[in-house]
Amino acid sequence: MELSKKTTILFSPELHARLTRLAALKGTSMGDLVRTACEREYGTPTREERLEAVRQMAAMQLPVGDVAQMKRESVPTPEELMP
Repeated sequence: MELSKKTTILFSPELHARLTRLAALKGTSMGDLVRTACEREYGTPTREERLEAVRQMAAMQLPVGDVAQMKRESVPTPEELMP
């Protein structure tokens, strides 16, 4: 990946210190740490990445009940909401 755009970001001293320590622990630069976080948070996954995520979710063997059972387990009754 070509790195050709520069951005200046101002951090509080506490956040800067925390990121500096984290980058050192991970054996990377702060720039790489921030780029990775931005890509993970705001990057757009490719079509292949989205399809792979769907395949992985479809392959999961999770205990799932029927709709009525899931509603009973996740939606509180009026009595449960009363103080």
